[in-house]
Amino acid sequence: MPAQHNQPNVLFLLSDEHSFRCLSALDPANEGEPVRTPTLDSLTRQGAWFKQAYCQVPLCTPSRICLLTGRNPMTSGGWDNCSYLKPTDTLPAVFAEAGYETCLIGKMHLGGDRQFVGFRHRPYGDMTGGTGHQWEPMHRRGGQGVRDRTRDAGITEIPESLLQERCINTETIAFLREHQHRAPQQPWMLCASYSRPHFPLTAPSRHFDKYWPQGVTEPKVGRTGDTADHPMTRGMARGFRTEDVGPEEAQKARAAYFACVDWLDEILGDLLATLERDGLLDNTIIVYTSDHGELAAEHGLWFKGSWHEASARVPLIIQTPEHRRGQQPAATLETPVSLADLFPTLCGLCGVPCPDGLDGVDLSEAIRSGAEPQRGPVWLLNPTKRWGAGTEHIVVRDGRYKLVRFRGVEPDLLFDLEADPLEQHNLIESPAHAHAAAAVRLGALARSLWDFDAAQRQQEADKQLLLDPPLAASASGNLYTLPDGRLIVLDEAVLYHPRLALEDPAATIADWPAHLPRAAKQAD
Repeated sequence: MPAQHNQPNVLFLLSDEHSFRCLSALDPANEGEPVRTPTLDSLTRQGAWFKQAYCQVPLCTPSRICLLTGRNPMTSGGWDNCSYLKPTDTLPAVFAEAGYETCLIGKMHLGGDRQFVGFRHRPYGDMTGGTGHQWEPMHRRGGQGVRDRTRDAGITEIPESLLQERCINTETIAFLREHQHRAPQQPWMLCASYSRPHFPLTAPSRHFDKYWPQGVTEPKVGRTGDTADHPMTRGMARGFRTEDVGPEEAQKARAAYFACVDWLDEILGDLLATLERDGLLDNTIIVYTSDHGELAAEHGLWFKGSWHEASARVPLIIQTPEHRRGQQPAATLETPVSLADLFPTLCGLCGVPCPDGLDGVDLSEAIRSGAEPQRGPVWLLNPTKRWGAGTEHIVVRDGRYKLVRFRGVEPDLLFDLEADPLEQHNLIESPAHAHAAAAVRLGALARSLWDFDAAQRQQEADKQLLLDPPLAASASGNLYTLPDGRLIVLDEAVLYHPRLALEDPAATIADWPAHLPRAAKQAD
């Protein structure tokens, strides 16, 4: 059995683009979708499940920068997908200073020349300043434009042993076994960061066939309601070309997205089963969350970058060793929380000194007791004008109400999420006294939290400050670190520039099975 130490380990499981709806612990007839996530469901049954958790910025790089620093874009630098993390305290750096061994395996989508950001090890991942997504070979032929994201959805062409999710599992298990051999008395924090269910929307056939052509549901809500023609809705639809996605293509892409969720859950189950068998979870906190959600055709939109619940809300589950031993009560918590809370919460759970000035709240007592936390309002940002002039916005969630304030688009939006969970009715001009009071209170709070003019000045200053030359990117973005320190690319050569052994194996191998494909004859 692994040696024990006083402080718990932390296994941080981070995915990309996982909508809060896609957990089978949710009723598909109500909030949920018909996915199958038994691994994550088991964590909710023996852990603290925060059902209303919001990312800080619903976009990959800024969300991850804000999560790693526990700070908003003003102080962390997390503005857009071209941003670099500013020199500041990070969650792994604080844990490393407290004596933890820290490791990141997989995607983190960090720009610039700071690729470790406090992690002491990175055996495998996107250390090129690129995205780290493992595109299908067909994407290499046809491009990676926004139309390819839904048009090419289906079954993966990549052998499973080469899929980056499998690589992340393999390297995670190897690192933790080596650490247990090398320093069994030292606590560790390891972040295993997966690309799925982010596009490419491809998965093994056993998962995709469950949903296509039968089994996929229509989106919970279409392009309807008071914001169907909102300037930001129009800008987002134009930018992602979602109005070009026909009904059949949309449903097939939704089926593939569900399949990616199931595939990730299977991967996580394989990882946890192996680590549990090896005793590596005995004194380990498990965290699962995602950097942002996925609209998956809700509101007639795809992907992320908006105020909508499916874009901004993510699963958040924290399971302690005491939960698994039945010494702490499992809890399903309804209080809105933020991914900004993870930094102080993990410090609180592990007894690690927490830096001052973080934007989040320590939720460790709620996790231990199972009682709703006294959290206060949650806020998140779309800090750039990606969808048109004036579409920068701040979202404030407090209790049942959610307010969206734009830089240059009037009026604000106000939703009562208890009565209107699909965000169909803007209550900002409602004569109802309760709604009017909420609009005034949350509007004032939004103005106090975020100054759009100051944010633009800070963003421009950050871009000037962080003009480091980009790293030399490989085509795949995923590198392995060799023991001698060199970084090498393996999957690119295998997947995209393979060394062909036989063009038509059926012409050479006498007992080539009839059910296997034969190579197409080349025209002269």
